[in-house]
Amino acid sequence: MKATRGPTAIRKPRTGDGVRVWQLIRQTPGLDDNSLYCNLLQCSHFASTCAIAESDNQIVGWMSGYIPPHQQSTLFVWQICVSAVGQRQGLAKKLIADVLARQASSQIKHIECTITECNAASWALFRSIAHKLDAPIAQRIHFSRDAHFDHLHDSEFAVTIGPFHRDTAARLAA
Repeated sequence: MKATRGPTAIRKPRTGDGVRVWQLIRQTPGLDDNSLYCNLLQCSHFASTCAIAESDNQIVGWMSGYIPPHQQSTLFVWQICVSAVGQRQGLAKKLIADVLARQASSQIKHIECTITECNAASWALFRSIAHKLDAPIAQRIHFSRDAHFDHLHDSEFAVTIGPFHRDTAARLAA
């Protein structure tokens, strides 16, 4: 018999969440490790554009993002991570929806991210987001395996969703 989990709450991160976020990312296959210091900065300096999903006092989901300089209408989604116990609840979309609903995101009309060609789960997620937002999706090479990664990492494609209307962002949480 499986233990039941409490409800999942989504909130802004706090500085004290940094180490738990770092541990979640390290336990998730396929994600690039950032330093603990990076995650501490995300949980403090970038808290308004990051989100945590928490259940039974355990972090089960994380989304880091930021608004790039000179692109005030864009939310760049840096990383999304959902633990095994948090999967199949639509948490990735709900994390993004939570950030888009915040006052700090009132000017957002585009979502951007980078995805490697082989990351089927991320492609499916962002195509689904574009569909829910009824917004166009475009892709282009952003960081090349040859030119930027010296053959140490697969090429990253820049994915852009939008423009979309702010009121459609609530559809992501549904």
